[in-house]
Amino acid sequence: MDVFGFHAARRPVLVSLPHVGTALPDGFVGRLVPEAQGLPDTDWHLLRLYDFLEDLGVGVIQARFSRYVVDLNRPSNDTPLYSGATTGLCPTTLFDGAPLYQPGAEPDAAEVAERVTRYWTPYHDAITAEMTRLRDRFGRAVLFDAHSIRSVVPRLFEGRLPDLNIGTNDGRSADPTLSDRLVAVGADAGADGFTHVLNGRFKGGHITRHFGRPAEGWHAVQLEMAQVTYMEEEAPFAFDEARAARIRPHLRRFIGAMADWAENRA
Repeated sequence: MDVFGFHAARRPVLVSLPHVGTALPDGFVGRLVPEAQGLPDTDWHLLRLYDFLEDLGVGVIQARFSRYVVDLNRPSNDTPLYSGATTGLCPTTLFDGAPLYQPGAEPDAAEVAERVTRYWTPYHDAITAEMTRLRDRFGRAVLFDAHSIRSVVPRLFEGRLPDLNIGTNDGRSADPTLSDRLVAVGADAGADGFTHVLNGRFKGGHITRHFGRPAEGWHAVQLEMAQVTYMEEEAPFAFDEARAARIRPHLRRFIGAMADWAENRA
């Protein structure tokens, strides 16, 4: 199995979906505790939610393998991205802090290095190649790193997460005029009852921080969505088409605004 899926962009936007994968290597599931075997921390159903991407002409890269194998949105040296509780490159806990592995089944340093080589590096190399191609063709390129998470995860953040969490690494990963457009889309979504924040708890992970290089014509934005906006947050994590139909037009506008900005800004 390929470690990621990809189709090239016709417009200067690449959508990254690093946490949608559910595949596991042979023998891996038996190393997990029962609570982890259903992969509860997956960014469920995002390809179904973002079913308009091909129509918009943007590119897509999507992970095939679970974030429990390797987290593509963490640095390959596992430097922490946030103060406080978080999960690492090859996580050993669930979001709630419970153990991920059966006792003694955690990966050692050699296995972590092998996972980086097999899964992490190809994904990042592919983003680099496509962002370079788009910038060379259009003069600039935008990477949209799309995520979702349960709306309440006490170990990671207090209270209920806003519905739309826009991250630009405190303004360092994208031009401020692009951020302004995206915040305006979030504000418009408020008319439908959706909340938004810019650079709140989720400012952007490694992908946003690494590929957001405005001075070089690369701009990167992360969107962390509360899963309650489009699905059931408890197992079996069912997709809710009625909820999705409410939020989807705003997501389409969000990505459309990126493409319009990248194509038309002087």
